[in-house]
Amino acid sequence: MARINDVGGMTGFGVIDTTDDAEPFHADWEARVFALQRALLVKKIFNLDEFRDAVETMPPQEYLAASYYERWFHAIRTLLERKGVMGEGALDDD
Repeated sequence: MARINDVGGMTGFGVIDTTDDAEPFHADWEARVFALQRALLVKKIFNLDEFRDAVETMPPQEYLAASYYERWFHAIRTLLERKGVMGEGALDDD
């Protein structure tokens, strides 16, 4: 089953930027999302396969419009809601 993240061999996505980026995070919130994901994995709230699946099942238009860590945050919200750790929409913008 092909998902939106599987764009191998597809055209129309432009050139891939392969320049080395020395900064792992471009904003503080990205570092916090990274740390949150790691903490939730360590606490076994979800596993890496579940996390990857949650990223890959984003609606295509949302996936393509989102940055790397926006996709991670979407997956974290999705899994925490799915597992009943927090209520639906608890991390949505007001």
